[in-house]
Amino acid sequence: MPLRTSVADGVGRIIWSNPPVNVLTRDLLCEIRNALEELSHDPELRVLVVSGEGKHFSAGASVEEHLPPHAGDLIPEFMMTVRTLNFFPLPVIAAVQGRCLGGGLEMVLAADIVVAEASASFGQPEIRLGVFPPAACALLPILTSRGNAARLVYTGDALGAREARAAGIVTEVVQDGALEQAALTLAHRIARNSGAALRIAKQTLRDAEPERVSVFHEATTAYVESLMDTEDALEGLHAFLEKREPVWSHQ
Repeated sequence: MPLRTSVADGVGRIIWSNPPVNVLTRDLLCEIRNALEELSHDPELRVLVVSGEGKHFSAGASVEEHLPPHAGDLIPEFMMTVRTLNFFPLPVIAAVQGRCLGGGLEMVLAADIVVAEASASFGQPEIRLGVFPPAACALLPILTSRGNAARLVYTGDALGAREARAAGIVTEVVQDGALEQAALTLAHRIARNSGAALRIAKQTLRDAEPERVSVFHEATTAYVESLMDTEDALEGLHAFLEKREPVWSHQ
């Protein structure tokens, strides 16, 4: 199954599976949004843990679906999914192992708390494909310094888990193999508390960052209406799929 959900003792789980690197397709994104919507109304839920099955959290959104004629649909759907996760009414923990790249990292940036294995890597490599990470442009400046955000977006270089923690992207780093236990232990600590209080606390924390809503919209518009009209965006995406170096026209 591409997506599994559960709720037990106040702790909800969303686990996606799209081997080998958990690429986020439009179909999977739709399933994630539907699961988030359903869980948001569960009166027993007090905290949600999101994770990817297997060796990697996610290597990002589908490159094939970035290309016309799908890009006009994929990017708004992806941004809607990240926004839905970001504004989930209860605390969200992302449990991260292996690669957490591109759209995978953007999903993580929408969580409240990030627990990562020591060997996990975090990066926004989109710029190397002639595109940029729209959700990261909205969320990174809230979570880390302007310089850290710029370095991730402009270079496409990945950070190790401890570097990501130092940058404010990761909350806790655990030994490889200890991720599941660490994330669930933290989730159960949160789930001891009042669901009503957690919902109001979550809303109050989000109210302190009112710019998120407008920036999500602006980033989506910039990607779909400006970026995808450039020659380099198409060249970079095609080059990735064809396993060759892109030849930039800078237009």
